[in-house]
Amino acid sequence: MDQPPRDIALQLAWTDHDRHWRNNAYVYPVVSRRSKGLSIGVNLNPDKACNFDCIYCQVDRTTPPTIRRVDLDVLRGELADLLDRAMNGSLFAESPIDALPADQRVVRDIAFSGDGEPTTYPRFDDAVAIAAALKSERGLTDTKIVLITDACYLTKPNVRRGLQLMDAHNGEIWAKLDAGTQAYYELINRPNYPLSHVLENILDAARARPILIQSLWMRVHGEPPPDAEVRAFGRRVRELQDSGAQFNLIQVYTIARDTTEPYATALSAGELAHVAEIIACETPTVIETFGGVE
Repeated sequence: MDQPPRDIALQLAWTDHDRHWRNNAYVYPVVSRRSKGLSIGVNLNPDKACNFDCIYCQVDRTTPPTIRRVDLDVLRGELADLLDRAMNGSLFAESPIDALPADQRVVRDIAFSGDGEPTTYPRFDDAVAIAAALKSERGLTDTKIVLITDACYLTKPNVRRGLQLMDAHNGEIWAKLDAGTQAYYELINRPNYPLSHVLENILDAARARPILIQSLWMRVHGEPPPDAEVRAFGRRVRELQDSGAQFNLIQVYTIARDTTEPYATALSAGELAHVAEIIACETPTVIETFGGVE
């Protein structure tokens, strides 16, 4: 059978964020649009536990987890193996990683993401220390350590320790913020903390180092986000900046894979651009947009 054109293969790879690779329990490779290359994912929540229940979540919680605890020794071995495969090039011969163009065949980041909120793991700082050591041993100075987080637990002592380790090893926080008002936040994220708590945690982290904001926008029951809600989001970002928060980027994106709730669907390219334009009127922060995969 003929191979699909490379751009189509790459688009298909973008939709494949399976947390399972070979027989690994915790570590998996991802072709990442937002990282612009290879991201090595680390799943600290194989039990699929999360403090949010986002309507756009792409984790299958209808299937019971087969692993419920994190073994850091196993995690260390899996991460070392994948880093070595990436460095010797053998990983890029495997599907879907082989869809990456030549200039993106590097380890852009080691990302704590997975099937839940990484900072709920009580040994988060130890997991970061493992990633930092393996990265340093291999001379991967340009590779980031990324935390993708809902920002509810950034002030916990063990998380603070992990963030300080990240700061010393080219780390970056990608904090989720999908709303500007409590009502829309509850509609989209179905959280266990109020929006004010998230904003306070983002402010605390972003006063200490520049962070990135991830903001996912979608149609809900066929309706795009109200302009007033998008403006409120932009104002929340600006208020945080006025209070000392440092943001190096806002990623504005939409749905690219199947969601928990079928009524959460992707925005069109034009709708997403409109969202970004409204946000840009409220904050000077650089904005990148990532549309859904056609």
